[in-house]
Amino acid sequence: MVGTVGEPGQRTFYLQARTGSVVTSVVLEKTQVAALADQLDGMLDEVVRRSGGLADVPAAAPTAVEDLAPLDLPLEEEFRVGELSLTWLGDDAQVELVARAGEAADPSDADEDERDTFAVRLSGAQARSFAARARAVVAAGRPPCPFCAQPLDPSGHLCPRQNGFHRRS
Repeated sequence: MVGTVGEPGQRTFYLQARTGSVVTSVVLEKTQVAALADQLDGMLDEVVRRSGGLADVPAAAPTAVEDLAPLDLPLEEEFRVGELSLTWLGDDAQVELVARAGEAADPSDADEDERDTFAVRLSGAQARSFAARARAVVAAGRPPCPFCAQPLDPSGHLCPRQNGFHRRS
């Protein structure tokens, strides 16, 4: 699942998975979460298209698999994600999501395979629900400025599109 901790504008984004009683949490950037949701839905749409609609992938997130649970606490960050990859495993009808740390745990390791890795597999329905939740989490932040699309801060916003100009009434 994807979730956040903190107030809009100061949120930390987490990707979290559970295997039995073991919970693993990694930190992502908001832009990574948004891109992941877009790429995941795009990949699933392509799987459905190429299979002629025969793949076990729903067109939209099913409500039965809807993911509304909070992040598991306490949050213990394993690493900060530097690279994400998605793969459709056709034989298993699953999506594999792999997140790798931005740098090797030991800077002397030149081999990129030595980086910390987080991998999960999701069914088509779980993947659609994951993407829907990721979009909802990203959208729950600060609203965008209608002129420049930058986030509006509760304390005010200096919009570069207005360039300090205000119409007189």
